[in-house]
Formats: sequence, structure tokens, C-alpha cells
Amino acid sequence: MPSANSSAAAETFSWLLLALLLLVSMPASAADEPVLAGRVTRVIDGDTLDVLLASGRIRVRLHGVDAPERDQPSGREASEWLRQRVQDREVLLEPVTQDRYERMVAIVLLDDANVNRELLRAGHAWAYRSYLRRTERIYCDIEATARRGRLGLWGGATAHAPWEHRRTQGRGPFTDFSRQSAAECWRQRRKT
Repeated sequence: MPSANSSAAAETFSWLLLALLLLVSMPASAADEPVLAGRVTRVIDGDTLDVLLASGRIRVRLHGVDAPERDQPSGREASEWLRQRVQDREVLLEPVTQDRYERMVAIVLLDDANVNRELLRAGHAWAYRSYLRRTERIYCDIEATARRGRLGLWGGATAHAPWEHRRTQGRGPFTDFSRQSAAECWRQRRKT
């Protein structure tokens, strides 16, 4: 006849084994993504920040969005919108990659709000088509909604995409994105 101690040990082992099996079989979630906490010390432009982490200061490029350059129409407005929201605030960073300028490319969260998407929603940036991941069609949808509502940069004269502005040093030619649908935006992304 088994002792009470061996029965208790077997039951404990069974529960631990079940917990381990459940843990191993659970799908990875967004909560499993590495998240870094820091304070925004400077807004460089409409899509770039300096953030002070516990390990030091880093430059962060907002993932999935491309705001007008400072010398473009609406560039200052995009920078100011971002400054008003995040300057001197504690944020969370979900790193995506590092760009060729050695900036961390990340999703920036402020009070559980995705700042990258909010910048698009306010009409202060384009969905950065070339860098959207398969699961991020929402960025094109948000841009299309802001465009239809004539918000931010979509409210004035024809807006020129920052990537075209950089490529041509502001001389053009420029694509007219004013009537582009979310589906057309999505088709322009790199197939990664």
C-alpha cells in the first residue's frame, strides 16, 4: 500500500507535468515579444525619437509609418503632433528591427495606445508600404480612413510621399496618393 507521502508526491508531480504541458503547448503571444521601457527625451521629427532606457539613450524610428520630412509641407505639424503626445513621457518599445542608420525600429506604446497607428489615424504619416509585415494591413486601412476624412496632411494640397521626396531631393516627380485605396497601398508593400 502506497504511503501518504508518495501519493502526495505523485499528485504534485502530475500537476507539475500538466502545467508544463499546457505551458509548452500555448501559442506565442504578443506578450512574449520583448518590450523595453523608457522616457522620450527628444522628438527628432514626425517618426523618430530619442528614448532614454535603463541601459542608455537610443534613437528610435517608428515602425510602419513614414511622416513628412521637416522641409516638406506638413512635416512640422507631424513633428509637433508627436512631440505633444510623447515628449518627456514614459513609453514602451516593441522592437521590430534595426535600420541602416542603426536606429531601433519599433512600435511605440503610450498608455496602451499604439503611437505609430495614432500618428496615421491623425493623418500625419503614410503607411510605410515597403516595411509592413504580413499582419499589418491595418496600417493601410488607417491611412485610407485618414485620407478619406482629409485629416492632417490629407487636408491640403496634394501630399508628396516622404520616400519620393528623399529619393528625388524634393524635385519629384511625385505620385498622387490622394485617391489610393487601402488595397492599392497593401499591394505596394514588399512581399516579406
